[in-house]
Amino acid sequence: MAELLGRAQRVQTRLGPAADSASMVWHGWQPPPGVVRRDLPLVLLHGGSGSWTHWLRVIEPLASAGFSLWLADLPGFGESAAVPGGTDVDTMLEPLAYGLEQLLGSAAAGPVCDLAGFSFGGMAAGLLAAARPELARRLLLVGAPGMGMTAGRAVRLKGWRHLPGLEAQMQAHRYNLAALMLHDPKLIDEETLALHAINVARDRLPRRRLSQTDILAQALTRVKAPVAAIYGAHDPLYTGRLAELQTLLQRQCHGRLHWQVIEGAGHWVQHEDPGAFCAALQQAWP
Repeated sequence: MAELLGRAQRVQTRLGPAADSASMVWHGWQPPPGVVRRDLPLVLLHGGSGSWTHWLRVIEPLASAGFSLWLADLPGFGESAAVPGGTDVDTMLEPLAYGLEQLLGSAAAGPVCDLAGFSFGGMAAGLLAAARPELARRLLLVGAPGMGMTAGRAVRLKGWRHLPGLEAQMQAHRYNLAALMLHDPKLIDEETLALHAINVARDRLPRRRLSQTDILAQALTRVKAPVAAIYGAHDPLYTGRLAELQTLLQRQCHGRLHWQVIEGAGHWVQHEDPGAFCAALQQAWP
């Protein structure tokens, strides 16, 4: 990861127009020399209790496919400051829009990016595309909740902050990765475990609840951009209900939906099977 970070551009944008506003952090990667660059950057928003590292395994293949990438640490996660008084995804829309305008310029002449979000970041991306339709040309949802289908079906995770000692905490992290994030527990290697442990330790929005509502489903009716969706076949948020989810998404998107399922994968599809994920993304956005 150090070598990858060494090739990244790190940019801070303010959360708002006030001169003393706190900042959020972005990391950017460009296609290698000789690779034809796609016309718009691809902005990637990570999941809850995460950071830009939720996309770690797809950065190089996407850049090699011509994508200019900008990965956010959403407010309250990773290196980014939290929105003052903010507790959930709805408070991130203005900081995100303001940050994108600082990063990529005004959308007065047209969209400035393609927008993709994973899990909690999928909600953020969908809500942003609905509230600020001029910003994004296309929208991709990856394992996104907020569809009104998860009430009473929450995945039970183990608490870890109270546990004495690093070993006990890492055992809880391993359990939680297997319960929610990855379908194949054999893929929870030391790198994955370390990334997860670092990310959850920097989560400053522990009480968010909007993922249990239909906030994304309602927002999608107002999205003007074409929508693609990629879900793992074994995503525990939608066990046995992927066909129902596809139908709901199709209806909320007014029929403008490109739907794909990654076989053998769970919730964190781009980490569990990066090759299949990148192929699916390029099929959705050729």
